[in-house]
Amino acid sequence: MSKQKITRRDFMRRTAGVAGATLTARSILLEPLSLAASARAVPPSDRVRFGIIGIGMQGSGLLRNAVSLPGVECVAACDLYDGRHEVAKDIVGKPISTTRRYMELLDNKEIDAIINATPDHWHRQIVMDCCNAGKDVYCEKPMTHNASEGFEMIDAAKKNNRIVQVGSQRPSSVIYTQAKELYSRSALGDVCLVEAYMGRNEPGGAWQYPIPPDLSPETLDWDTWLGTAPKVPFNPMHYQRWRCWQAYGSGVAGDLFVHLLTGIHYVAGLTAPPARALASGGLYRWKDGRDVPDVHATVYDYPKFQVSMRVTLNTETPEVTRFMGTRGMLEILNNELTFTPQDGLDHEPSFLSGTWPKKLREDYLARWREENPYKHDAQTVEGTRYTVPSGYNDTREHLYTFFNAVRTRTPVVEDASFGNNTAIACHMANHSYFKKSVAVWDAAGKTIKG
Repeated sequence: MSKQKITRRDFMRRTAGVAGATLTARSILLEPLSLAASARAVPPSDRVRFGIIGIGMQGSGLLRNAVSLPGVECVAACDLYDGRHEVAKDIVGKPISTTRRYMELLDNKEIDAIINATPDHWHRQIVMDCCNAGKDVYCEKPMTHNASEGFEMIDAAKKNNRIVQVGSQRPSSVIYTQAKELYSRSALGDVCLVEAYMGRNEPGGAWQYPIPPDLSPETLDWDTWLGTAPKVPFNPMHYQRWRCWQAYGSGVAGDLFVHLLTGIHYVAGLTAPPARALASGGLYRWKDGRDVPDVHATVYDYPKFQVSMRVTLNTETPEVTRFMGTRGMLEILNNELTFTPQDGLDHEPSFLSGTWPKKLREDYLARWREENPYKHDAQTVEGTRYTVPSGYNDTREHLYTFFNAVRTRTPVVEDASFGNNTAIACHMANHSYFKKSVAVWDAAGKTIKG
């Protein structure tokens, strides 16, 4: 095999799929889909009043974004750590009701909807209680802590006619909406492989968050926080860095795979978990007592394509998702999408003809040139690059989608069924990793088998 180096020009020519071609890219600036229309004043009768449960790192960010939306008002906040009550009031900028008991929010007739930003092991119970209390609910990702919980949550939403939206943003992103449009009109041809990778390299990215100096059994309701988790003595690290333990979180898969999977499911229109998952990885660096890996790689089998996914907490790498099809490649890199077309055809005579007798080889080459005259002409292949404006915020877009649905009763894309499918894929990655076996989704039994 030749070891000749491939230059960047060669690579671009081959990627474009046309010999002698150069790739140009139209650059298109995408504007937010929903917020541009939301700047109008909202009458008091259409105002959505919400409460929030959990004002930690993610919850406080959601709260800031939510109160910035027109026609949305926070009236109450709940957290088991008293210090976060003050955080909520500071963010809202006015006096609001605060409590340790989330059922007080559900009993409040002035509250239309709930943002649930609690650890994974509390998602099921709070979503169920919200639906049964007649409250719509925005639930942080992943929707569930284990594969058995999601179907109960779906049933509760349907039974009570409640809106449940899961918070992994991609279905409200203009970049992913554009990717879905390209995918849906078969611009990529047959997609056979999807890659999705990302990496972090700092203690905060590995969940080593600082502990509040005043955190204690007096300022935190530790027993309630444990919920269904094993009863252990007060441990501030377990509280503040809960993603490090399976008892409360879902590790790399539940924190980061879920974003990548949400984007893939949305773009490809997937309505079921993958059929199989095979995972590997390990805990190589952050040996702080955690029981989840810091490098996690998984290969998923879907009906029409394979997904290769990798996340590391040990090296900073760009977040990238690539859909690779027979007619081109679609790459999403942070807030930019690039579509590079290919035609999937031969652009040179086969080198195998060089092994034929001279007369056969010359006849083949002459016939090939006659049948493919355009392949000798320099051509320009146009790709497309889509970018979002500076400061674009898909979390704010996603929250707008939720509150608008609460106001209008229109369905959301990332509903309980959607969230359940992506969460199951995360649980399959964990099942395969910890069981050291292939994880198979049993749709009839609604369970993961090894």
